[in-house]
Amino acid sequence: VMLKPPSDEPLRGVALEEDKPVDFSEVDIRLPLLVYVSREKRPGYDHNKKAGAMNALVRASAIMSNGPFILNLDCDHYVYNSQAMREGMCFMMDRGGDRICYVQFPQRFEGIDPSDRYANHNTVFFDGNMRALDGLQGPVYVGTGCLFRRMALYGFDPPRSKERTSCCCCFPRLKRPKPSAVSEENRALRMGDSDDEELSVCLNPKKFGNSSFLIDSIPVAEYQGRPLADHPSIKNGRPPGALTIPRDLLDASTVAEAVNVISCWYEDKTEWGQRIGWIYGSVTEDVVTGYRMHNRGWKSVYCVTKRDAFRGTAPINLTDRLHQVLRWATGSVEIFFSRNNALLASTRMKFLQRLAYLNVGIYPFTSIFLIVYCFLPALCLFSGQFIVQTLNVTFLVYLLVITLTLCMLAVLEIKWSGINLEEWWRNEQFWLIGGTSAHLAAVLQGLLKVIAGIEISFTLTSKSAGDDVDDEFADLYVVKWTSLMIPPITIMMTNLIAIAVGFSRTIYSVIPQWSRLLGGVFFSFWVLAHLYPFAKGLMGRRGRTPTIVFIWSGLIAITISLLWVAIKPPSSANGQIPSGTFQFP
Repeated sequence: VMLKPPSDEPLRGVALEEDKPVDFSEVDIRLPLLVYVSREKRPGYDHNKKAGAMNALVRASAIMSNGPFILNLDCDHYVYNSQAMREGMCFMMDRGGDRICYVQFPQRFEGIDPSDRYANHNTVFFDGNMRALDGLQGPVYVGTGCLFRRMALYGFDPPRSKERTSCCCCFPRLKRPKPSAVSEENRALRMGDSDDEELSVCLNPKKFGNSSFLIDSIPVAEYQGRPLADHPSIKNGRPPGALTIPRDLLDASTVAEAVNVISCWYEDKTEWGQRIGWIYGSVTEDVVTGYRMHNRGWKSVYCVTKRDAFRGTAPINLTDRLHQVLRWATGSVEIFFSRNNALLASTRMKFLQRLAYLNVGIYPFTSIFLIVYCFLPALCLFSGQFIVQTLNVTFLVYLLVITLTLCMLAVLEIKWSGINLEEWWRNEQFWLIGGTSAHLAAVLQGLLKVIAGIEISFTLTSKSAGDDVDDEFADLYVVKWTSLMIPPITIMMTNLIAIAVGFSRTIYSVIPQWSRLLGGVFFSFWVLAHLYPFAKGLMGRRGRTPTIVFIWSGLIAITISLLWVAIKPPSSANGQIPSGTFQFP
């Protein structure tokens, strides 16, 4: 316990003095309870990484403070707007806010290189997609910068649920007391519309564990999170002044119980991590946890404040960024092959919300088609045949419709996100880089886990700076080899060689068909333009890549192209020079 609970009466600061130039005589200087938690870990126990740590914090905080709302921040994030939590709680305590399970804030990052080479800001997602989801059932939970309702984390259904399905936990049958009769010791949980409705909610130790302190704290937390009954339209609210009851001071038994609920064996034979708290079994436990809440009928809210609510750091190194994307994509593949697939969602989840969650599980599989798309222009140049045999009107109309649709989508993304064209282009570039590397690896790893049961271990994303302390972005130029780089490098080399082969074939032809060449070269350059940040990341710091590397690369490309012409020379039947007339110098 770093800071003990504050006193009930306001504590005023020191008045203005000569050595104290600021007057705090009218300022309440009390500080809230501050507790540092380090959960028990032992060999032989699965501690479930971040999800297990969060569940331990939920239980410990229920014993120590039992606040109705919980703020989740990663260790590399900090509070940038002190009023953000107040704004989040306003959503939850407003009329109808008792059906909101969490308030998600956008992620904002510091320390990103000015060009945002690897699209770390992810503005299209945070300022476009998440705002759109806010108009449905709410944004997805992204793992940090999120204010939760404690009761939603406990696995309860939202109030006034139309479906009376069996929820994960239930209280004994209690009649809801009138607001004036509510006491600290007798606070009832409500889940319906009528004040006199009797609820059957069972707080079974097999679900929450054998801590009576924890079980007794649940109805108290529910009551504290109710909206204020300051308007006749608000039902089941709490009266003004109901939370001004003095708190009990911490004693040894309370601290001992908090230690008990974070022990490594506490979750054995309970539903923690299964239906209560953060959900286990996925490297993207954040998405699964939010999905379970939406699947029970809860809503979420996306809160964009004028001043950034929270700020954090992100990996600016290519390798670390690819590993981060790999972890996200692998979690999505796990979701697709699990019971958390949106196809299996309940009727409480809205149709468009279901489509959004379905996209979360499907997007890594688009890497298969993306790989084909990246190699197709090179294959056309190698074979000398365009994608289609003849450029007829049907194909051109189809191509025009697809192009206009993509342009319209780009314009809408830029308009809705409020970003400039360069930021949007960076997002498109890294979409292809990640799709041809991390997403493809995630599909393979996810299939191995599902089919063969091979677990994949991930290391924490490195966000440290490089060796050059004078350069703020030194880590941007550090080249760390990883197998994820093989597919993009192969795509780049194949397209470069294909362009050289195509030019060689056309130049040595009796009747050069430049239109066919330009069609293949255009699509190859389009692929290479998307991979430009990746190639730039491989070069490291400017000027540090030896010139001989570029010379060797050029010689290899020319040699392979000439070798291709020698192995498969142009035939005279196609109006090209006979193979016997072509000789190397």
